[in-house]
Amino acid sequence: MTIEIEDDAATTAARAVERLRLAEARLARRRQSDCGPSENARAAMRFILERVDAGATVTPSELAQHLGISAASVTGMLDRLHAGGLIAFVANPTDRRSKFVVPFDRGTDPDSIDPVTAQIRAFAAELPDDAADQVAAFLDRVREVVDAECA
Repeated sequence: MTIEIEDDAATTAARAVERLRLAEARLARRRQSDCGPSENARAAMRFILERVDAGATVTPSELAQHLGISAASVTGMLDRLHAGGLIAFVANPTDRRSKFVVPFDRGTDPDSIDPVTAQIRAFAAELPDDAADQVAAFLDRVREVVDAECA
């Protein structure tokens, strides 16, 4: 005999978030070994592009602080991004000991750095505005819980 349990909407949403978290963990593991730049490198490129597009500069130490990783980790990551032709370094005109990180090819589409984000953006564009606002609020609350864990 099989017992069918009917889930309410809240349980269905919570289970969907858990499936998403598991899928993201699997994706992160695949990206570390098989699939191009790491998640941190992708996040770094998004941050660099956003800052430069906003007319701001980015230093390696600002990037380390934004990503929450060590300066040594950022140095290695930036070296790999530079070798891959995604970034360049320019001297800071006011402090010759400092350098700025700039995107090497300004024609780079931020969505090409993370195609998953591009697909999610396309799905979100299909949502009615009120549903999109509700989904965003819900996911922001989920993110707050995740960020607070072990902090």
